[in-house]
Order: sequence, then structure tokens, then C-alpha cells
Amino acid sequence: LIMSPAMWKWTCLVSHLLLSTTVSPLARQQPLRPKRPFITFTGEQAEGNFNHLVVDERTGHIYLGAVNRIYKLSSDLKVLVTHETGPDDDNPKCYPPRIVQTCNEPLTPTNNINKMLLIDYKENRLIACGSLYQGICKLLRLDDLFKLGEPFHKKEHYLSGVNESGSVFGVIVSYSNMDDKLFIATAVDGKPEYFPTISSRKLTKNSEADGMFAYVFHDEFVASMIKIPSDTFTIIPDFDIYYIYGFSSGNFVYFLTLQPEMISPPGSTTKEQVYTSKLVRLCKEDTAFNSYVEVPIGCEKNGVEYRLLQAAYLSKAGAILARSLEVGPEDDILFTVFSKGQKRKMKSLDESALCIFVLKKINDRIKDRLQSCYRGEGTLDLAWLKVKDIPCSSALLTIDDNFCGLDMNAPLGVSSMVRGLPIFTEDGDRMTSVIAYVYKNHSLAFVGTKSGKLKK
Repeated sequence: LIMSPAMWKWTCLVSHLLLSTTVSPLARQQPLRPKRPFITFTGEQAEGNFNHLVVDERTGHIYLGAVNRIYKLSSDLKVLVTHETGPDDDNPKCYPPRIVQTCNEPLTPTNNINKMLLIDYKENRLIACGSLYQGICKLLRLDDLFKLGEPFHKKEHYLSGVNESGSVFGVIVSYSNMDDKLFIATAVDGKPEYFPTISSRKLTKNSEADGMFAYVFHDEFVASMIKIPSDTFTIIPDFDIYYIYGFSSGNFVYFLTLQPEMISPPGSTTKEQVYTSKLVRLCKEDTAFNSYVEVPIGCEKNGVEYRLLQAAYLSKAGAILARSLEVGPEDDILFTVFSKGQKRKMKSLDESALCIFVLKKINDRIKDRLQSCYRGEGTLDLAWLKVKDIPCSSALLTIDDNFCGLDMNAPLGVSSMVRGLPIFTEDGDRMTSVIAYVYKNHSLAFVGTKSGKLKK
């Protein structure tokens, strides 16, 4: 399979193709030799990179988000439908966009970079969000990519002003008897007054409904969102929270993030900027976002710290791995890739590690932190909100596994890092993507590398 490094965002497609390849038990000693050639798809050269990919688990159809295009492909990579999303006249300084009101900034033909691609199975539609017009989304019919709706009349419709393809992550929470929710997490690119970094939105049945993408709850004082305070940027001018992965499990929605912090190295009187990988957790039903908790995560092997999160994937333990981890076969396991150190987000070192976390153990750590804070112990300890010195308030209540917070002691940070279990390291060709699944009780992982290689 010939792939460029940029195409490793296709990881789920690679697994989709590999599932039909039988590998003998001797594969670990011999190079993998597929029994048939791998199938490839190449878009028009002028389009630039592919950005995102999702596979319909019911039909096997593949939806590919590219610059100025959305493709629908068959499972053997034949083009079924193409939908154009750009370019169009725009300027990133126009807020709201010129399609809503006149903008005094010069408009130029601008590419539309796909920033998020999600399948809404309940309503049989694709949610495709791009970089044009401060990040508006189209809702496309899965069958033929016909545009069902493109909300852009309200400020809630502009999800993110960042133009990079990896800047937005969405998680759909589905219900049988009511409208679904869309949890959106995004970098804000220095515009916290415009964009919340996390919010929950309504996914209405009618794609053109007035309430599509409106906040689940919003009044004068409380809303279903988290905003980064503007004064945080006075301390760290380039501060942002970068969202690497997101998923739902049980009663919670989770996002894995990378964010800068200022720390004082041992023996030094000056602070320096480093990056910290953190898991963020929210209750699905928390409309006021009082349940927001974040906990630092990382990995260490042979005295080497791996702290820069590159990729993650949620899977089940499987019977064999579950026994060694002392958990159940259906327990959720996070497969994560970290690069060495924690200082250079944009120029990660090639040394990297594949590590696993038991989600239940992370939740246990969060529960312990909530219990201690509601006993009045310690401070809220959330550096990016500048509230490290605000003490926890005592309250007489029982905190169980599904506690969703009160309008106190929130948002909350966990100070001690949860360490993952390192299972594989790579020193020369940085790992950049990962997926995993259970096959005949074994837990298998596929890892993509910077140079475009695949490791099983």
C-alpha cells in the first residue's frame, strides 16, 4: 500500500481493508505480504490533502472530506458521488461572515478545508464542517450527498475560526425518544469571545430547523459551553486547547487534548512553556457543564517521559488482555500514541510510545478528586482558568460513579498525572495514528507512522 504521510488520517480505512487479509502466526517473524494488491484512491491534484474519513458501518460506504470536496466512495474505492464545498469569496477576519452581513475586509477566493466529518445514523445524514465563513456545517443526505441544510443565520452556527483540518472534534450522543446532541470541541485561535472551546448543540430532526446547532441550554448566566477567559491569553499569548480525539462511554463524553502550561523547572526562578496532555470528561446530561473535569495523562518507559499526545482510539479489552489488566473483557481501553517530551507540539520528536489506559481507572481517579474537593480539600487546580488558588468548597453529599457536579467546585482539575501502560516504543519513525479492535479474544492494534508505514 503506497501512502503519503498526510494520508495517515485514513487509519480507519486501512483497518477496513486489512480485515480481509489473513495473517499467519509467523507474521511477527516475517514481513507481511498481502495476498492481493491494496486498492488506492487519488483525488484531483489541485485539491491538496484529504482531511477526514468516515466509514458507514451499515453499508461499508466511505465518506472522504477533502479540500473543496466531499466524496462518497464504495468499499472498493470507486467514486459514487462528489459534492463541492468551495472555494468561495471569504476573509477570516469577517465575523459574522459576509453571507450574513456586509464585511469591510477584502474578499478573496478561499479554499474550504474539511474540519469535521460525522455520520448522523439516526437521520441518515452526513455532517460536514469546513473552514469557510468561520466554520459553518452542511448537512448532506448519505445516499446522494444532496444538501439538506446549511445553517448560517445565527452566531451559534459558526463553530470555529481555525483553518487547520485537525482543529475540531465532534461526538454525537443519540437518544431514542428525543433529538440527539452534538458535543463540539475546537481550538479557538485567540478568539474566545466568539467561540467556546467545548459546547453541546442540538441536532434537530429537520436539517433546516431554526434550532439546528443551537446550544442545548443557554440563558443570561449559564450555557452548555466552556469558554476560555480572555485574560488567560495575557499569560500565554498563544494559548489554545487542541483536541486530538473524542468519544462517549457510559454516562460521559470524553475529549483527549493537548494544551500549553507555564511551569517552573526545578531550581529555576523563571517559568517556561510546556505542553500537557489531558483527558476532559463531561456528563452527557449536564446542560450547565458543571461536570467538567480534566486530568493529565502520560506515559513513561525506562525513565523516558512520553507526554505529547499524537493519537488515540477507544476499544474493548478482550478476554486475553482483560486478564492481564484485571478488568472485564468488555471494559473500555484507550490506546494512545505519545511522542517523547512535552515541549515541542509542532515539532514532535521521533521517539514515540504506544500506551494503554483502562478508562475505569481514570474515572476512579476523577472520582477520588471530586470526593476530596467536596470535602473542602485543596484548590480547583485548573491553570488555564487562572483559578489555581480558589479553594474547594465543602458540601455534605454522596459522590458516586455518575456524579455530574453542582454549581460549585467546577470546572475542576486533577493535579496528579494518570500514567498509561507502555506496550511498544518506536525511536526512529514517529507513530502518528492508531486504531484497535478485538479478534478472537485478542486485542490488536494498527499503528501508522510519520513515513507512511503500517505496524500491526
